[in-house]
Amino acid sequence: MQGNNQTIQGLVGDALRESTDLAQKEFTLFRTEITQNIRTLFMGLAMIVVAAIFAIAALMLFTESLVKWLATVVNSEALAALIVGGVMALIAIGLGLWGRSTMTSSSLAPQRAMRSLKRDAEVLSERGA
Repeated sequence: MQGNNQTIQGLVGDALRESTDLAQKEFTLFRTEITQNIRTLFMGLAMIVVAAIFAIAALMLFTESLVKWLATVVNSEALAALIVGGVMALIAIGLGLWGRSTMTSSSLAPQRAMRSLKRDAEVLSERGA
């Protein structure tokens, strides 16, 4: 009887240690995944801010080129400003789309941690059955 009691106590102790270790590993995975997702989100936001800066500069150049074009009608300086403004607008559009796709392609929800928790729950329920 004493041997059985120690075996049960040993099994319970092992189960508690394994459960604690598993919980710590799951929390570490969760924290790492959340950190990575937040970093990706901030990168997307930074690209949108950069796109906004380029868009403002493009708008200023378009405005300046229109004014110069109207003032000189034939001068090539206005055409040059239009070309530069067009290129900056394309850059702004590209960065904005890239930033938006970065933010929509990632989710803040920790997908790997959730899959791992489900897998752990299935293994534990199989052991219990």
